Amino acid sequence: MKSPLLSLPGAVPAEGADEGVAAHYGELFREQRALADGTGFVDLSHRGVVTVTGSDRLSWLHLLLTQHVSELPAGRATEALILSANGHIEHHLSLVDDGETTWAHVEPGTQDALIAYLESMKFFYRVEVADRTDEIAVVHLPAGSIAAVPAGATVRETAYGRDLFLPRADLETFAADHGPAAGLLAYEALRVEAHRPRLGFETDHRTIPHELGWIGSAVHLEKGCYRGQETVARVHNLGKPPRRLVFLHLDGSEVHLPVPGTPLHLATEGAEGRKLGFITTAVRHHELGPIALGLIKRNVPVDAGLVAGDTAAAQEVVVEP
Repeated sequence: MKSPLLSLPGAVPAEGADEGVAAHYGELFREQRALADGTGFVDLSHRGVVTVTGSDRLSWLHLLLTQHVSELPAGRATEALILSANGHIEHHLSLVDDGETTWAHVEPGTQDALIAYLESMKFFYRVEVADRTDEIAVVHLPAGSIAAVPAGATVRETAYGRDLFLPRADLETFAADHGPAAGLLAYEALRVEAHRPRLGFETDHRTIPHELGWIGSAVHLEKGCYRGQETVARVHNLGKPPRRLVFLHLDGSEVHLPVPGTPLHLATEGAEGRKLGFITTAVRHHELGPIALGLIKRNVPVDAGLVAGDTAAAQEVVVEP
C-alpha cells in the first residue's frame, strides 16, 4: 500500500519489505538527529494493522501468545510472539488494548497469515478478528516528543516512543501538523543502535526467542501453555540457544554496507574461514557510523574480532553466550 506521504518534498521510496513508505526525505542524518532529539515523526503506514474485539479477547489471546495478556491494563503497551509447534518464531505483534479493542501492528504483508491462524483458533470464544490495514495507518512519534496526539487515535507508548493508530485518511493532515517527516532509514538506524530485533530481518525459519533477547520483553516465562512453549522452557531451563544476536561496529572506511546475509567470519581466518553467522541489518548512524546487527554461533568468543565479507566488525554483546 503506497503512502500519500511519498508526495512530500525529497521523498525517496523504500524498497523490499518496507516498500510503500519513504526510505528518507533527502537528509538521512538530519532525520536521525531529529528523531534522537524527540522531534518529527516516522510514517509506518505500510505495516499491517489487526484488531481483536469481544469480551473474551484478552483471555483468548493469552492462550495463543507468548506474552501474559489476560489482565493487560488498558493503555499498557506490550509485545508478543506466535511460535510454531517447534518453538520457531512465526509472528511478532506490537500490542496495546484500549479497554474495548486489542490493537496490533505487524510486519508488512504478514497480517493475512496472522489473521488466518487467529481465525482457525477462535472455536467458541467471543472474539472478532479484523484486518484494519486499509483504513488505519501507524505513525511513530520518537521518545521525548511533545507533539499532540490527534483526537481519536489509539496510542501505544513505549520507551522508544509512541506508535499511533490513526485513520489512514488523516495521514496528510497529521504530516502537516507534526513534521518534519523522517524516513525508515533513520528509524532503522535508531532501532539497530537500541539492539532491537525485527521479524524477517533478525529472524529466519529456525530462530527461537532466546537467540534475539526476546525472553522477558516478548515472552513471559510464567504463563500457561501456548504453542511452542515446550521449546522455550527447555532451552531456558536446560540449555542455551544455538545462536545469539550481536551488535557490530563496522569499519567506517568501507564505502558500501554489507548486505543482509553477508557471512561473518573470524578476523584471524578471513573470508575463507568458517562461517560463524551473518549480517541481519546494517545501517549508517549519525554518531556511531556504520553499525549492524548479526546472528552468530553462541560459542564465538565475545572478544573475537569478526569480518563481514571484507569489512572488519567489532562485537558488542546483546545476548549472553
